[in-house]
Amino acid sequence: MTRDEIREQVEQVFQDVFQDDDVRLRDDMTANDVEGWDSLMHVNLIIALEKRLAIKFAAAEISRLTEPGQNVGNLLDLVMRKRSQRA
Repeated sequence: MTRDEIREQVEQVFQDVFQDDDVRLRDDMTANDVEGWDSLMHVNLIIALEKRLAIKFAAAEISRLTEPGQNVGNLLDLVMRKRSQRA
């Protein structure tokens, strides 16, 4: 799966989780850029990504995504690594 295909899948998950078809992902996007993206929604997002993309995040990876400086680009990179490990 290419990065563009991953981005499309992840964007669809964001739209489903946040119930907003207008969400468009940018690599520099953070939780502050998405209305309603709080800690509970972060957990819902991770679970939905795991289900949709048939991957599993480690607790440390999930926690690292919430650190300062992390963004959607970092999330996409992590998903790409997870998908490539499955192949």
